[in-house]
Amino acid sequence: MKNILITTEEFMINNFPGDFKILKNPHRRKLAEEEADDLIQRHKPIGMIAGIEPLTRKIMEHAPFLKVISRCGIGLDSVDLKAASELGIKVMNTPDAPTPAVAELAIALMLAVLRKICLMDGKIRGGEWPRPMGSLLAGKTVGVIGCGRIGSYVAKLAHAFGCKVIGHTHHPENHAFCALCGLDVLLRESDIITLHIPYKLENHHLISREKIFAMKKGAVLINTARGGLIDEEALYDALIKEHLSGAALDCFENEPYSGPLAKLANVVLTPHVGSNAKEARLVMEQQALENLVRGLEAF
Repeated sequence: MKNILITTEEFMINNFPGDFKILKNPHRRKLAEEEADDLIQRHKPIGMIAGIEPLTRKIMEHAPFLKVISRCGIGLDSVDLKAASELGIKVMNTPDAPTPAVAELAIALMLAVLRKICLMDGKIRGGEWPRPMGSLLAGKTVGVIGCGRIGSYVAKLAHAFGCKVIGHTHHPENHAFCALCGLDVLLRESDIITLHIPYKLENHHLISREKIFAMKKGAVLINTARGGLIDEEALYDALIKEHLSGAALDCFENEPYSGPLAKLANVVLTPHVGSNAKEARLVMEQQALENLVRGLEAF
């Protein structure tokens, strides 16, 4: 019987086709590199349904038995794709399933920051009755950095709210809901900036201190993409100096996050749950399973 290792924090599907022994992540959280390496060495899987743990060259070189990595999600920045290719390991992902879930969260975070929802909720639970003045999403200029599947969906939703939507992307095709522009223009003109690009070494801290302070005064920054895209220290400075009016982050450079942004009332934080909507999750898991089975057919 061949072993299949599932390293996502959870996996709801239990009926696997074929003669496989299914082994799951016992920690039920994101694995560190050493933990992933230990599980792979211990169980020697022929295939994996992977989360966002780092799957490095070192891990793959230790695993000549591993033939397929099926990512349950969009991003492949956690997988050393060059090493996988050189070692003959197939790598697949599920690019379509999480799109509505991540896009809806981005819109929800915009609304939460603008209307100060989390701030009021916390105050009421503490016995207060605050009524701070919020702002509308309607009429805002929303700048979308990365106009792929998710960014385009966010642009569509923002447009329905009555926003002007501008976008910056490496793909030059036209977008129905997004007027494309340069990054400098987007930073200067947007009331809300939302990130929808993968993490790569070349865009580490793409939203740098310089770019944060180039944003319109009073702007809001949203990140439901990947940690490492924003200089979090510079973001903190911009918020306490009131250059930005608020921010909302679903992903962080180091997770779980416990940094100073958690102390600010004008920041909304969520624990990397962009795709964690039940409907999207089930589709994503089914696609990851189908990719795995298809990838293993040759072995």
